[in-house]
This record gives sequence, C-alpha cells and structure tokens, in this order.
Amino acid sequence: MAKLGAFSILLLIVSVTTVLLYTSRFGEAGGDSSSSFVKKTISSHKIVIFSKSYCPYCKKAKAVFKELKQKPYVVELDERDDGWNIQDAISEIVGRRTVPQVFINGKHIGGSDDTIEAYENGELAKLLGVNAKNDDL
Repeated sequence: MAKLGAFSILLLIVSVTTVLLYTSRFGEAGGDSSSSFVKKTISSHKIVIFSKSYCPYCKKAKAVFKELKQKPYVVELDERDDGWNIQDAISEIVGRRTVPQVFINGKHIGGSDDTIEAYENGELAKLLGVNAKNDDL
C-alpha cells in the first residue's frame, strides 16, 4: 500500500508540474497579453517587423526598408524574455511561426521572401506611399 501511495504522490507531482509548465508557456494570461501586445504593436506603427537579431532572413527584410528610407518598428524576439510567447501569438494570428513577419499599415505582408518580392514588384513602395529605386539587394 505504501508503494501505491508513493506512486500516487509521484503521479500528482508530475501532473501538477506538467500543468504549471503548460500554463506558463501557453496559458491564457500569457497568451492573451502576448496576443494583445502583437495586435497593439501592429496597429500602432506603420511598419512592424517581428524579427530575431541573428537571423539572416530578418536582416534581408530590414534591408529592404533601409533601401526605401523607411524606419520600421522592429521587435527582436530573441532579445525579450517573452519573445517565445510573442512568437506563439504571431503564429496564431498569421499561421506562421517563422521570422521575420512583416506588417505594413496593419496588413500582414509575410516573411522575408514575401517582403523582397513586394519590394521588387513595387507593391511595397505603393503600400508605403514612396518612390522605389529598385536596385538588387
């Protein structure tokens, strides 16, 4: 009977630990605040890039805006304690977990390839209301 009691306690500890880990990562409070942060950030800035500072694709996307002489609001997820939660929230909103994720005037443009393509075909300049000089990146 003592073994059954110890097993039950161990099972309870594992269960509680699992619930705590799950709610700390995916819980409603964290998820809601991260989702609110993402939505507020997107609606508060003309250009938003959710990025990671070391990511070469993120650097390419940021370079496009430099070419257009536009300053995006950049959220470097790897430099934030809540970066993982924000990335989860972005995934829920746009259906992609990868970075970068670019937004212009509240509209989701996409990732690096999407942003470069929009730059090359003139759509990005049009969305931003600027003249583009279409040099190769």
